[in-house]
Amino acid sequence: MSAPKVIPVLQGELSVSDDPNVVLSCILGSCIATCLYDPKARVGGMNHILLPGRKGEAVAHNKFGVFAMEALINELMHKGARKSNLIAKIFGGASTFENGLAIGQSNAAFVRDFLDTEAIPIAAESVGGKQARRVRFFPTTGNAKQMLTAEAVPVDAPRPPKPVPGRRPAVPPGGSGEVELF
Repeated sequence: MSAPKVIPVLQGELSVSDDPNVVLSCILGSCIATCLYDPKARVGGMNHILLPGRKGEAVAHNKFGVFAMEALINELMHKGARKSNLIAKIFGGASTFENGLAIGQSNAAFVRDFLDTEAIPIAAESVGGKQARRVRFFPTTGNAKQMLTAEAVPVDAPRPPKPVPGRRPAVPPGGSGEVELF
């Protein structure tokens, strides 16, 4: 078996795969990553939400939760997942800012509410606190690993200069368990 192909998922992005050799990865502060998988179809995906944004509150932009969640579910269904089989794991939502804004808490509350409304069970979660997390998600098995970091990653971290194959925005531009610490 070859080395796993690690696909980074940056803010406002998502990635879906049915390849057992793929690992989806992100670094989170106050952002939330929702990892969804269908254990029967053996397909899963991850999104990286910057701000909650519910319908009617947010413009159609990939950084807002409502669009990232709907896009992730749609991509999974295009890969053969059934919505009724989806299981969630959520990570992030740390309090990384000293400005009194509860962005991490708002993100976590949004994702929990969205998943409850859509009747998608949360098998595991690691949210809150003050530390950033590095998350690795194995989309065909639903397994996830996280490492807590010493400090939060700044929101304005530099983006890579070129698009990475297998990774795309949750919403195209201009468009309307098991937790193992290592």
